[in-house]
Amino acid sequence: MKPTDFLPIILGSDENAYGNVRLIHETYGIKPLLLCTRLLIPTMHSSLFDLVQIDRFDQEDVFPGALSAILRKHAAPNRKLVVIPCSDYYAGMLSRHYDAFDGLIANRFISDTLLQTLDTKDKFYELCEKFGLDYPKTVVCEPNEREDALNRMDFQFPIVVKPENSNAYEYLYCHFEGKKKVFFFNNREEYLTMVRNMNTSDYKGKLIIQEFIPGGDSAMRVINSYSDDNGRVKMMCLGQPVLEEYAPKTLGNYAAIISRSDMAIYEKIKTFLENIGYVGFSNIDMKFDSRTGKYMMFEINPRLGRSSLFVRAAGLNMLQALIDQVVYGKESDCVYGRATAMWTNVPKKVLNRYVTDPALSSEINGLYREKKVIRSLWYSKDLNAKRILSVSRYFYGHVRNYQRYYFDKGQA
Repeated sequence: MKPTDFLPIILGSDENAYGNVRLIHETYGIKPLLLCTRLLIPTMHSSLFDLVQIDRFDQEDVFPGALSAILRKHAAPNRKLVVIPCSDYYAGMLSRHYDAFDGLIANRFISDTLLQTLDTKDKFYELCEKFGLDYPKTVVCEPNEREDALNRMDFQFPIVVKPENSNAYEYLYCHFEGKKKVFFFNNREEYLTMVRNMNTSDYKGKLIIQEFIPGGDSAMRVINSYSDDNGRVKMMCLGQPVLEEYAPKTLGNYAAIISRSDMAIYEKIKTFLENIGYVGFSNIDMKFDSRTGKYMMFEINPRLGRSSLFVRAAGLNMLQALIDQVVYGKESDCVYGRATAMWTNVPKKVLNRYVTDPALSSEINGLYREKKVIRSLWYSKDLNAKRILSVSRYFYGHVRNYQRYYFDKGQA
């Protein structure tokens, strides 16, 4: 293996992007290119990548041409260009415009046709129905149906309400009072107040209204996977979130995950991904329903998640699985996450305060004692003074966010 065999190109500048940059440095000791419109706090003051900032790079009319120019500039004999998107909209544009890149990208992505069956929650649930995966009772409403949609519910409050894709560009950049990534409501009046505010915004997407599956943050589960160019799953890792974030813009994002192992759900998701011909990284969110003993599917994202270093904590390396296949042509059987370790994006004092299950609290403290904890942004080989200051402020800002926004979802 030579560092010149390939060049990783990271799209984005958030925690997900930094986690991928860090993995590349740990595994290969090379600097990737990082392409973005602007640096966000997680990637500021880092020495691990070469930065290319492109105005409006996240826009559909700019992205294909800008990325093509970068690819042509860095193409070289015997060097593969590997592109890693760190958001749904970058992943979506790669799928839509892949043929325009003239074969310069070594790795493949799901087709635009398949993406259209996965990229919104309502379409994903249709696929779940077809392939026998369980999902919550759901009402899908168009913009003009928002105020009357509750009349179609065959379930009771509390309810969970989400945009059809909370990571889509249209929702990320719309504005209205009380905007959140996901909403929890106990009654009709709370819901109507939100939708009337939403109706004043530019958001024209669908809303997903769901029954609330009992259980707190620790009832959630997430599976990250890598599928090769032939649609064969090569690596899977299951995680149990023990705490989510609560600030409005990041509500529902995972704050800490303990890696787990469950061969039954591994096999079920592996069969699903291979049946639909999935290619590349996937990130599937679900919740364990204690009433039925079933995993209820929420959504699938066509990229690694911002919390995907929980896979690394478990001793696996999703990026290495990709590089082994597309750069070196290595073949292997599927590797499953089996070790127990923890990834966290918040200080230990937050976990001590807001993880209230005694068994989980004890396990978390044990993982700290055993040094089986990883934090995405704290990397010992990338801690200059400016970075330490900015990451510390960012990291401990979570303490204030929980003090201000935390609520018991069981009492939502």
